[in-house]
Amino acid sequence: MRIAAAAYPVEFMPDFDAYARKLSAWVPDADADLLVFPEYAAMELASLGGAAVAADLQASLHEVARHWPAVEALHLQLAAQHGCHILGGSGPVFDGSGRPFNRAVLYGPEGRIGHQDKQIMTRFEREEWHVAGAPGLRVFDTALGRIGILICYDSEFPLLGRALAEAGAEILLVPSCTDTVAGFNRVRIGAMARALESQCVVVQAPTVGACDWMPALDENRGRAAIYGPPDGFWPETGIIAEGAMDQPGWVRAVIDPARIRRSRTEGAVLPFAHWPEQEPCRVLRQMPEN
Repeated sequence: MRIAAAAYPVEFMPDFDAYARKLSAWVPDADADLLVFPEYAAMELASLGGAAVAADLQASLHEVARHWPAVEALHLQLAAQHGCHILGGSGPVFDGSGRPFNRAVLYGPEGRIGHQDKQIMTRFEREEWHVAGAPGLRVFDTALGRIGILICYDSEFPLLGRALAEAGAEILLVPSCTDTVAGFNRVRIGAMARALESQCVVVQAPTVGACDWMPALDENRGRAAIYGPPDGFWPETGIIAEGAMDQPGWVRAVIDPARIRRSRTEGAVLPFAHWPEQEPCRVLRQMPEN
């Protein structure tokens, strides 16, 4: 299986056709079976409302949500045309409650496979942007295997990744959007930890570059990467492939799903199998003996 993770620059778009041309160039350039675009990559569509709309936190969300039908049609066309699976860049979806969810949609050659909403919001999302969490994890059965999605901050919570692994996920997709190197590293460390403890492949795809016309995504730091567990079946660092920091483009790797299953049964260590041994975890308070 060929996997490609995008380090994706958010750019001002004069019209939807420009956005369609951009994605129509990115998708074939990946040359992969599974393509992963970043968290909030769809926010570049806020530019279609003009500079004032893009600069307004709430107006930008509504502008992007307005274009979801066209976004989905474009991704369906590209997935069918190139015979690949695409995790589209996530963006806001309103359900009538007044607060949007952050949604990533997985498309396949045969159509829309399903979506995953972000579970846990960062402080900026909940305190300033008013984006809401939408509890409910999904595992997607695809021709490439079982896939789970942890959107950015969600990757930092081990029980979310464990739930997906227990449900059969062998590949976890982590689209991300971070405005500092520290933020990027938090997601990176979380993604690598999920690969370690669940002995699976984790794909991180970040937004990169400056975006001075939209305060919600004004700075974007990160590098695309594909991680595995350093258990004897994968690189000793756990890094299968990674790109240069803040450099746009695809990072690619060829993965044999059978190796994931071998890791879980024949690895030098077996954290996926041994996970239950930590439950229940009792902590005894030790008082001074004297």
